[in-house]
Amino acid sequence: MFRHTALFLGYELRNTARNPIWPLFGILQPVLYMLLFAPLLANTTPGVPQSETLTQFTPGMMVMIALFGSMFVGFGMITEIRNGVLERLAVSPASRPAIVLGRTLRDVIVLIAQALVIAALGTLMGMRPSLPGLLLMVLLMALIGTFASGLSYGLALALRDENGMSQIMQLFALPLILLTGILLPMSLAPEWMRAVATFNPLYHTVEAGRALFGGDLSNTSIPLAFGLMLVLALVTVRWSVSSMRRLAG
Repeated sequence: MFRHTALFLGYELRNTARNPIWPLFGILQPVLYMLLFAPLLANTTPGVPQSETLTQFTPGMMVMIALFGSMFVGFGMITEIRNGVLERLAVSPASRPAIVLGRTLRDVIVLIAQALVIAALGTLMGMRPSLPGLLLMVLLMALIGTFASGLSYGLALALRDENGMSQIMQLFALPLILLTGILLPMSLAPEWMRAVATFNPLYHTVEAGRALFGGDLSNTSIPLAFGLMLVLALVTVRWSVSSMRRLAG
């Protein structure tokens, strides 16, 4: 399985290198938020240095990349199902888990590259994150991306319809993002919204990212975020692999 996963990973990376428009498009929105929204946010907190504002804002952008950069990868798989490409792969001697795992690893590698671009942009704008915290944040992003990628592939294999998948994505993606405190701290929200946000796993990842960038490595949100994302990543990847096996009959 490991050899087949490496082969599929190489194939997917070559495809991405030949057509890099989607990774570039995926990072465009967070870059615009960093350039256009972060300075506005800094002006709402007089007396707080912009470097501190960026330390609080950048982890949210990295979570946004990890979520939206992987949530829509399943649409390409639906096209392959419709064209019969995936069925031919599924009944070939190739390992079924490797078909999904190779794609998921490709998604994670692209996310890490995008995360480094955002971190570099934040640094150029004056942010000074903790280096160990930055490295741990990239690892947390990889877990978030694995979760979102596994969820997207699982939905694609279960629904096999772009319209149904897009409706489900839109139904859940916007509330999840609004309840993370990515754009504005949840401390500004009413009490009922703060209570609801604690049930959102992505809220804890944003809080963990801010603690990591601030160098507060003992913050309790960090192990909580890693634990939640690890469990969710394992569940969604297992679901997508099982769906691929069912496709093969």
